[in-house]
Amino acid sequence: MRTLKNLLDRSPVDGFILAIIVAVVVAAFLPVRGTAAEALDWVVVAAIAALFFLYGTRLHPREALEGLKHWRLHLTILAFTFVAFPLIGLALKPVVEPLIGEDLYAGLLFLCLVPSTVQSSIAFTSMARGNIAGAIVSASTSNILGVFLTPLLVVALMSTSGDISIDAASVLKIIAQILVPFLIGQLARRWVGPFFTRHAKITKLADRGAIVLVVYVAFSEGVAQGIWSTVGVWQVIAVTVISLLFVIVMLAITRWVPRRLGFDRADTIAIQFCGTKKSLATGLPMATVLFAGSSVGLIVLPLMIFHQIQLMICSWLATRYGREADAVEAAGSAG
Repeated sequence: MRTLKNLLDRSPVDGFILAIIVAVVVAAFLPVRGTAAEALDWVVVAAIAALFFLYGTRLHPREALEGLKHWRLHLTILAFTFVAFPLIGLALKPVVEPLIGEDLYAGLLFLCLVPSTVQSSIAFTSMARGNIAGAIVSASTSNILGVFLTPLLVVALMSTSGDISIDAASVLKIIAQILVPFLIGQLARRWVGPFFTRHAKITKLADRGAIVLVVYVAFSEGVAQGIWSTVGVWQVIAVTVISLLFVIVMLAITRWVPRRLGFDRADTIAIQFCGTKKSLATGLPMATVLFAGSSVGLIVLPLMIFHQIQLMICSWLATRYGREADAVEAAGSAG
């Protein structure tokens, strides 16, 4: 067991991503079907609600009020998340869709429409010695607004496809599964917050377990529908290369633009790590509701690949920024 743990600790791939890969493989060989699939759908609904309840208990209102003062920072991050990403996704269609196919391109466009991550955006901003309070508020605001903006963007940019149909009921389901539990978590924070803080490992396991479960169910449905026979290995490789280039380009843009707008180093770091992230935790539950009856497995595949690439590159970048800050402080102390 220790040997396995040591191997996992040294692996460049996050253990969470390994769990997701295992879920995909299990779904490929042992997909859930029939009555069991219907029952598991309800389990997924409950797991998603619990996931966002936990998110609600983690955000302290005092932190939110402190960070809200920096409105230019938040508007810039939201502009990258909900304006720049969708525009680039649309611009890529003539080049990308012939390479990877209609369904995978729909998934690529969908990842451009989902909100930013919360935990990793804040963690990387902290590692890089950036504006942590600003990152907390921006990432959280992005997720709350995403409950409304992502479905609206999907309707505006993706509903032209005959396989995608969004109605008011879908939006209400998202509000019921995501926003309402989050607000309840905020209200209950004073009573349950200390408990979840003391048991951070358990809550981390619970929220990651919920995401892995959503992945398993989504890919099980794909196997049951026979959609994987339509996807080739080269298409997956192409999605991986496109995602890698996408992450690199967005990191460059989110570093260049803030500097031209006069933001300092700490704010630029927060913009870079919050403005380039796309949330797997929020995107997967939304996809299961918005694309019910469609090829959900294929639609979320680009988001899963993008998520892993962004974690690996941003982890390296945040570490580098942190070392640079340490070097500057050391030089200042020596002087």
